[in-house]
Amino acid sequence: MKREEVIEAIVLAKNANGLSWEGIAGELGMGTVWVTSACLGMNSMPKEPAEKLCQLLDLPSEAVTTLMEYPTKSWDKEVPQDPLIYRLYEVVGVYGDTLKEVIQEKFGDGIMSAIDFSMNVEKQEDPKGDRVVLTMNGKFLPYKAW
Repeated sequence: MKREEVIEAIVLAKNANGLSWEGIAGELGMGTVWVTSACLGMNSMPKEPAEKLCQLLDLPSEAVTTLMEYPTKSWDKEVPQDPLIYRLYEVVGVYGDTLKEVIQEKFGDGIMSAIDFSMNVEKQEDPKGDRVVLTMNGKFLPYKAW
């Protein structure tokens, strides 16, 4: 199966069965953000969780192999139009240089890994309007001189 076909099958099965990404991740014993990302084709899934996912969603066995393939990560280079994605894009546009300065001031010259990385999304109830709490946790990778 092609990656796009597997993604479509996953989303259709998730919706048809009334499942949530959090529920699927719980069944696999893995993090919600990572499982969702892998189901949407941006990460490769190890064999055991890929098999569990296919069993849970009643997907064809050939989907396991596709889920295990290493993806080529790419995204549209244009400014996103979806309001939620655009706002995240805006956060990086407005605060990206600030975050870079603060991180490098605290750690030195380097970057935050998106490979040795985890992210969580939480809901914080607030009488003025519920809040979205994003926590990104990436290993610091210093630049090396040689």
